[in-house]
Amino acid sequence: MIDLNNESGIEVDDIALVKLARFALTALRIHPQADLSIVLIDPDTMTALHVKHMGLPGPTDVMSFPMDELHEPGSDEEFTTGDLGEIYLCPQIITEQAPDNGRRPDEEAQYLLIHGLLHLLGHDHAEPEERAVMFGLNDRIIADWEAARVRG
Repeated sequence: MIDLNNESGIEVDDIALVKLARFALTALRIHPQADLSIVLIDPDTMTALHVKHMGLPGPTDVMSFPMDELHEPGSDEEFTTGDLGEIYLCPQIITEQAPDNGRRPDEEAQYLLIHGLLHLLGHDHAEPEERAVMFGLNDRIIADWEAARVRG
């Protein structure tokens, strides 16, 4: 089940984010009954989370908090199920940084949603090899999502 709560005070296309999350979970072979929480928050709330959990000042765009430490199943494994965790997105920060990344705010939110989801599944980008895998997978999911939307 995908649960989305918009506590940010900014209007966002919640339905599109949920559809993208469902698409990505299917692409990553995560069971359709796995739980995922997406929370859209304001910069002050994001700053508090960022300071508390990362020890870094100011707000950020996305933070992920895994629950059951699930992972993508291998090709010979069954679908993964359980509680994936929570993804926090800050629409105001996303809107501000989107032009710097060559994206519209809705595209940036989608990209960061997948980024947060990949973190929930254990991906990281601290090392160059990890970064290449994670960002390559992020790009592939977004490209597949866009292609599926064009088809229909």
